[in-house]
Amino acid sequence: MFRYPCKSLSNKVTFINIFNSIYTDSKILFSIKVYIKTTNPCISSLADSFANSIGEYIDKSPCPRDIKTSHQGEPGEKGEKGAPGRPGRLGPLGEIGVPCECTPLRKMIGEMDILVAQLSNEMKFIKTALPSPAAVAGIKETDSKVYLLVKEEKRYTDAEVYCQGRGGHLAMPKDEGANAAIAGYITEAGLSRVYIGINDIDREGHFTYVDHSPMSTFSKWREGEPNNAYRDEDCAEMMAAGDWTDVACHPTMYFVCEFDKDIV
Repeated sequence: MFRYPCKSLSNKVTFINIFNSIYTDSKILFSIKVYIKTTNPCISSLADSFANSIGEYIDKSPCPRDIKTSHQGEPGEKGEKGAPGRPGRLGPLGEIGVPCECTPLRKMIGEMDILVAQLSNEMKFIKTALPSPAAVAGIKETDSKVYLLVKEEKRYTDAEVYCQGRGGHLAMPKDEGANAAIAGYITEAGLSRVYIGINDIDREGHFTYVDHSPMSTFSKWREGEPNNAYRDEDCAEMMAAGDWTDVACHPTMYFVCEFDKDIV
């Protein structure tokens, strides 16, 4: 086997690297000669004999001359997630939008809010005022009043107590509009008459409203009424046509309650 005379570590490393990369191809041996001569002047004079010795060694080696390739190993475990990157650049500004014509929309929304509030109050009022859904024939309204026709027969005084217990009185028609609204209510309900909030219980012949306000500006007595028949007619009823008659207070009949809108 060839022995090299140079004693430096770098020269030994050079020979080892060359030896580990040699194959039997003559072109490779030639390249080794050139590499040795140009890499280290210390061994350039020995290049030919070294390469020949390497060649003789490879020829006598029982190892196969084919190039061996390594096998790919198993994939490693997935690494931890990296830190998020820096934010990207801001995009271009968008186009200027169309101006909003919001005034009509806001007005419409405001009106709807008012209607919803009114409906909610009315529903709350009905649930509070009625003994059962069958006991009411709907609700009628004027500008300032809400009327509730109760289809539950009661005596006059009991009917007034019922209305007062819910924040109202028996209906007191004090003008033509209110009287017409109540009369229409009676007709729509298919009734002929109801108690209303007029009586002369405190003073015979002197009718007043149940809230003790005087009847000085409006009345709708039927012709010949009030007549105090049998000297026992101290209360009043309204007929479907809208006219009034005096009646006794003890019979039971349907009635209409009246409520101020600001408390409903």
